[in-house]
Amino acid sequence: MPDDVSPPSLQPGQLLARGVCRHLLTYDFVSVEELVPTSGLRVDVMALGPKGEIWIVECKSSRADFQSDHKWQGYLEWCDRFFWAVDQDFPTELLPEATGLIIADAYDAAVIRMAPEEKLAPARRKVMTQKFARHAARRAQAARDPRVKPVL
Repeated sequence: MPDDVSPPSLQPGQLLARGVCRHLLTYDFVSVEELVPTSGLRVDVMALGPKGEIWIVECKSSRADFQSDHKWQGYLEWCDRFFWAVDQDFPTELLPEATGLIIADAYDAAVIRMAPEEKLAPARRKVMTQKFARHAARRAQAARDPRVKPVL
């Protein structure tokens, strides 16, 4: 499939996530989507940096999508930096200023406001790095083997 064509099954938030993941590669961060850090939470994008940094990015496709998210503060304890990713038409004044801001589309993104850093404790970082690795490996295996169910 050509690079400029999106599969029809992707939702608006998933398209934002794709652009975010592409952009994070320019920071040498690798990403996974829909990772569960703990029961009851599922982050849109978790990125792992070259020095073990962990960033979480929540993708919001509309005002209603943002206003219905009552769990986002629970993500803060699972990352070093927390970002919102929205499209260029999103009313960014709704987003908390003490968080990062990424403007994205399906093809790329730009970090508009760097999120403040709150370093994870070493034990939490180890747990999250292992979850990231297992999630990524399971997704890769599922892409190759139709008998393996992808992580949801």
